[in-house]
Amino acid sequence: MSKTGFSAADILLPARGNYETWAVVACDQFTSQPEYWERVEKTVGNDPSTFRIILPEAQLHDGHTEEHVEKINSTMKEYLDTGEFKEYPDTMIYLERVQSDGKIRRGLIGKIDLEEYDYSKGSTSLVRATEGTVLDRIPPRQAVRRNAPIELPHVMLLIDDPDNTVIGPLSACDEVIYDFDLMEGGGHAKGWLVSENLKTGAMRALEALADAQPLLFAVGDGNHSLASAKALYEEEKAKFGPGSENTLKSRYALVEVVNLYDEALEFEPIHRVLFNVDPEALLEAFRQRYPSTVDGKSEGQVIRCVYDGFDGFITVTEPEAQLEVGTLQSFLDGYIKESGAGIDYIHGDDVAVELGSKPGSMAFLLPAMDKGDLFRSVIKDGALPRKTFSMGHAADKRYYIEGRKIK
Repeated sequence: MSKTGFSAADILLPARGNYETWAVVACDQFTSQPEYWERVEKTVGNDPSTFRIILPEAQLHDGHTEEHVEKINSTMKEYLDTGEFKEYPDTMIYLERVQSDGKIRRGLIGKIDLEEYDYSKGSTSLVRATEGTVLDRIPPRQAVRRNAPIELPHVMLLIDDPDNTVIGPLSACDEVIYDFDLMEGGGHAKGWLVSENLKTGAMRALEALADAQPLLFAVGDGNHSLASAKALYEEEKAKFGPGSENTLKSRYALVEVVNLYDEALEFEPIHRVLFNVDPEALLEAFRQRYPSTVDGKSEGQVIRCVYDGFDGFITVTEPEAQLEVGTLQSFLDGYIKESGAGIDYIHGDDVAVELGSKPGSMAFLLPAMDKGDLFRSVIKDGALPRKTFSMGHAADKRYYIEGRKIK
């Protein structure tokens, strides 16, 4: 535990095996598509479901957050009292997730010690955020967790394991615990209980990575959920005083560990589109911020720029950040604050070009990030700018399946 912060957990699963209606996608997906969650509610019907014990972000601004949280907490207690959960003590689960594109993503589920996690920029902890944490996104999640008797994770921790020493051997698992199709085109999930022998092997492989690397886990998904768990743990630790860290269940959070080099993991760039701007004045301000900028493609960080009547490239030959997105966002944060320009974060080249070509707008199209750059960038620059990259489509995000008692 002291070397990796990761260990087996007392995992809760649905006792009656109704996984198809039990599992729903991460709460921070389809936030602008309430019809998605309406379909989920119809699919679930009266069955016990994680839909009843999470707060979709699509509902965060409906004016009823406190009532939602109270209902979620009472339903969690009801599920515990009426035997909707079966607990598997000291367990790890090996998961194979068939994504909507047919590719298989492999992961290992256990718990992480929040004493080993620090989301602040410049952190040197074993577990670090990959993107800047927006502090005002923590309280709503913290509100759900504060009085909750259980947690449901959608946190994914990435390991830099090119030889696949941790997850690879787990394909030898032979005790299937669930095997079902995920609703709303989410693909398929199949989970195995990890034997003691394979558990030991995975832990030794993680320890070897920890010995070889300054950063063991990078939070690939669920940055703000893990930050909320950390905030609540610190709150409880302060409340209960010295020594409480040895007994608090909130010290740990359930997570899925995935190899950065898993073939199913694809990093897609997220482009920036600016509104209410004079593109040429914006570019001039960029050149003043980075005097090494040259027009066209050259040696350095190349960024595509699109605005009405222009589609070309600029290159920052002496960048300050490891990645193009870090160089660009560092400039944009200050420019937007001073100018009052609007910004949107766009998936897909075609959409970014279309929006950037409109009068008074401008698009910056960023290259896809090489997987090998992720850990190097977090180590060098700290947490990356928000919306640096996307891992897969919304339907391929984690579904809530496993739980754990936190009280």
